[in-house]
Amino acid sequence: MRAVNLLPRDARAKRTPAENAPILVGLGLLLVVSIALSVMFLGASSSVTDKRNALDDAKARLGVLPPPPKAQSAVEAGLAGEQKARVDAVTSALSRRVSWDRVLREFATVLPSDVWLTSLSAKAPASPASAAPAAPVAPGTAPTGFTINGYTYSQDGVARLLSRLSVLPDLHNVQLQTSSLSKVGRQRVVQFVILADVSPPGAAS
Repeated sequence: MRAVNLLPRDARAKRTPAENAPILVGLGLLLVVSIALSVMFLGASSSVTDKRNALDDAKARLGVLPPPPKAQSAVEAGLAGEQKARVDAVTSALSRRVSWDRVLREFATVLPSDVWLTSLSAKAPASPASAAPAAPVAPGTAPTGFTINGYTYSQDGVARLLSRLSVLPDLHNVQLQTSSLSKVGRQRVVQFVILADVSPPGAAS
């Protein structure tokens, strides 16, 4: 019997470079496309991640914001109006109030060391509850708002006290009512009475 080779002729023959070129070109194009798709996918994934992070940051900032204030009800509006009226009334009353702590502090600051007092009386020039200004004092009328009685060792001490009281911004119309020699034990002293008016609130500089 005669032997017959059943394999195709092409399978036994080697392919030439010219025949392999289309396959290589196709594989190269496939590789280029795959790389391009990978780059596009990575870029899109990075963009999505950045946007997701930005969204998370925005949500975090929104979470720490205080809630918007509620609309004020009619009752709350009425209470707010009453509170403002009371604050205005207190402010107005305080603006007409004499600051006695300041007046006495300033007086103690200028009081000479060689002067001692036996009495001190003071009164406000106008009632704090009244908005009306104090009535003007007639010329020549003796002051009545601030009165001090005391002693010193000489008339020079009285003059020194008068000069110091006259520069206090909370006192005006400072006058010497009496000044006479006296004797305390064996010590000769000068007894005096000084009058002044208290400046109305807002007038002192």
